This record gives sequence, C-alpha cells and structure tokens, in this order.
Amino acid sequence: MNPRLLMSSVALTLAMVGSSALADKASDTLNAAFTKELESVDSYFNSAREGVILQRSIWDGLLYLNQETGEYEGNLATSWQWVDDTTLEMKLREGVKFHNGEEFDADDVVYTVKFVANPENGVVVQRNVNWMKDAEKVDKYTVRITTNGPFPAALEFLAGPVSIYPNEYYAEAGPAGMALKPVGTGPYMVESVDPGKHFVLKKYEGYHGGPKGKATIGTVDIRTIPDVNTQLAEMFSGGLDFIWGVPADQAEKLAAMGRLNVVNESTMRIGYLELDAAGRSGADHPITKRAVRQALMHAIDRKAIVDNLLKGKSKVVHSACFPSQFGCEQDVTTYEYDPEKAKALLAEAGYPDGFSIDLYAYRDRGYAEAMLAYLAEVGITANLKYLQYSALRDLRHKGETSMSFQTWGSYSVNDASAITSQFFKHGKEDFARDDEVKAWLDVADTAVDPAVRKENYSKALKKIADEAYWVPLFSYNANYVFTKDAAYTPTPDEVVRFFHVRWN
Repeated sequence: MNPRLLMSSVALTLAMVGSSALADKASDTLNAAFTKELESVDSYFNSAREGVILQRSIWDGLLYLNQETGEYEGNLATSWQWVDDTTLEMKLREGVKFHNGEEFDADDVVYTVKFVANPENGVVVQRNVNWMKDAEKVDKYTVRITTNGPFPAALEFLAGPVSIYPNEYYAEAGPAGMALKPVGTGPYMVESVDPGKHFVLKKYEGYHGGPKGKATIGTVDIRTIPDVNTQLAEMFSGGLDFIWGVPADQAEKLAAMGRLNVVNESTMRIGYLELDAAGRSGADHPITKRAVRQALMHAIDRKAIVDNLLKGKSKVVHSACFPSQFGCEQDVTTYEYDPEKAKALLAEAGYPDGFSIDLYAYRDRGYAEAMLAYLAEVGITANLKYLQYSALRDLRHKGETSMSFQTWGSYSVNDASAITSQFFKHGKEDFARDDEVKAWLDVADTAVDPAVRKENYSKALKKIADEAYWVPLFSYNANYVFTKDAAYTPTPDEVVRFFHVRWN
C-alpha cells in the first residue's frame, strides 16, 4: 500500500472511531506491537532489537548506563572495582528477588557467567559474552568476574546485553524453559508468551527500583504485527497505543494530523552492505576485487537515500561503526556519489559492461530497492533476495552471500568492539578475513590504555575503508508513534523502556 492510500484508509478509520478513546488507559494496559517475529524471549538466544527491548524490561544487569549522564550506575551490583587487569570485583544488591520468588545472590551471577561464557552453550551473539572467562563467589553478596585478557569495554557489556538469570530456575528450565516462561528481576514480569506472536508483561510489584525505577503502567500487551500499515490502522482504531519504526513519510503525515504523538529520535543502528571480499561464497566473483568494491561505494547516493527515505535524524556514515562509539575513527577514506567514477573502476576491474549479482536483504525493502536502482545506473544488475532475518543470518554464517544489506545496533553498547570487532575478527560474519585488521582489533579490544585502543581501532577502520570491505550507508532513526494519553521520551540507544512510559 502506498502512503497516499494508507492515509486515505486512516482517514476513513478516524471517521468511524470518531472521538472514542485511543488508549486503554482505563484498564491500565499499554497495547504495543513488534514488527519482527522474535525467535526466543531468552535474551541470550536471539539477536533482534525486540529481544533487547524485552530483555531490559524483564531482566536486570549488574550495571545500568544512565542515558542522560552517560555514567554507569549500580543495578544488581552496588559497587565495583578492578582488582587487576582481568579481575572485576562487584558487591551485590541485597534483598532482591526474582519474579518466581528465588532470592538473588552471588550464586546467580556465577551460574549465569559460567553458562553464557561457555561457547558450547551456544549463546547467539558470542561477542556479548566471550570476553568473560569465569566467575567466582567471594561471599553471598560479592563476586569476582575474570576476563579472557584485559577487556576495557566490560562495564559497557555488563550494563547492556549481560543479564543475570536465576541459577536454580535456569539450571532446570534451560533456554527452552526460559523462552516460554521467562524469570528475571526486572521491573516487568512475564504473564504469558505465545512464541513469536504475543507477550504479556505485568508490573512487578516487588521490584527493587534501582536506577531503572519502578514501572507505572500495570500491563504491557505486545503483539507481533509485521505490516506497518496494519499497525497504523490499529493505532487509529484503538487496538494499539504504542509502535515504533514507522517509515518517515507516514510519520510526517501522522504528525500533521495531530491525533497521535509522533517523536523522531536517532539510534545507534547503522545500515551497510556486507561484501564478500574474501570470496567465501565463490573465489571468482567480482566482489573479491578491490576496485569493484570501491565502485559500489561510489555508485550509491547515500545522502539522497537519507534525505528522501530515512529523513529525521539519520546521517550518512563513512566508517564501520557508529560515530559516538569509543574508537570509531571518522578520519577514513570517504567515497562520494560519483557514478562515472564507479563505471571507470568497474572497467579497471575487467567489468566494462557491469555484471549481475544477488543482493540479499531482510528489512527495509524500499531502501534496498533504491540501491538496486543506483547499481543499475552503473551497469550492475542486482537481484533482490528478500528473506526472513534468521534465514539470511544462517546463509551468511555459512558464507553463502556475496553481497547483503545488513543493519547492526551494537546492542546499544557504545564501544567499537561491539560492532567492528563483531564483524572483522574472523568469525562467522567476517567476509574480509584480513589478518592485519584482526590483529589491530585484538589489541584495541584488550588494551588498558585508551590511547592504544584508539590508535589500533583507527588503523583497523582506516584499512576497512581503504579496502572497501563494507559499504557503510547511514545511521538509522526511529519514529515513535503513541497515544496522546501516554508520555514517553525515546533515547538514542533505540531501547524502548516500557518501564519509563507513563499515562498522562
């Protein structure tokens, strides 16, 4: 459905609902929607933004990053200190209970760390946990976490993707049980899960408060509705109170109507083209040639896509990271939109008439189609292969994609290790396989001296840009649409904190 038809249908819906209440404030229920079907609610066994959002509401980490001050605050831990370069001692909050009544103490931290740090247990995003080596209990409310070598970004991860699970429950239930009946210490507890489709959260009356503060809305009812137009129709009919990720054109029209709150905020997510420079998908394909990859950089008008499609607070990015992240070098080779230069590079590489190639994608079809058009202008026929996220992820892990349109939000960790090191250290998602880049990142990830970290991230990012291993495209923004009966201030980390939503 195009935006004109969409707004016509919305206008019709408005006429039908008249002045009826748009929110379920009376029953203290916030009705929200996810666009992507979540593989598992267990936060260690999914890599989706929807999973991060549920994680922050259901579970707690040891630390919390204050979005206003940028400072770490104690959450399940109350204080912490580095005993040496690889040992972090943490004092734990007393009097905390999990949603099932199990008492929180050092045993839970030790069990969680030991479980997730063991690669045999298959945590989906290994980069979030493989920096931890072990944990030991000092006393009931004191633990020591040891790392696999110095890891200065540890606090970022302990404030983000590392959630603490109840040891007794998780030992029995495992990931499968946690996915169906999640148990945490967070401000919301889970009343029910219909896998991938429907999640009902209830305010945890026994929540300790901490830096998150207690939730004020009693129930958050989340349904998976893949089609944004259907979400918008439900917003106007009163079936939904809160959605996000609304395309820019539709958000602008909704804002002009004045019937809903429409708020735009930047995010840490960036879009990029992942290029098989190492030839994992076939040694003879064009992408293995540096000049071809540079041609791709020049062929796409990234600013036009930002200005006309993403809009809002999005920006063109040039480096393989998000600009605010520690170590994200910005002084790298840049490639301006220049189709004639792209054609010359293709001819230099032996493709004066272009070539055909598959472009894989899992989201933002409109952005992908715009890139197809730009590539066609320089003679590259790109065939769009649009798949579900999990299916495309599996293909990429097997090295079977030569070019794919990807996005990464770094789990909202404000450190280059959460993105650059995720994709350029010879893991399943490294299509460059550059030993020199990996060596620099190994140093940057482990050096205690911030200057040494920056120097080595800089070297790695400069080479990634010089070799055009990626085509960094743009940063994302998010349009949040919610009822006038609710109040919420989005944050740049793209984490919807339901526990901060209030009724007016």
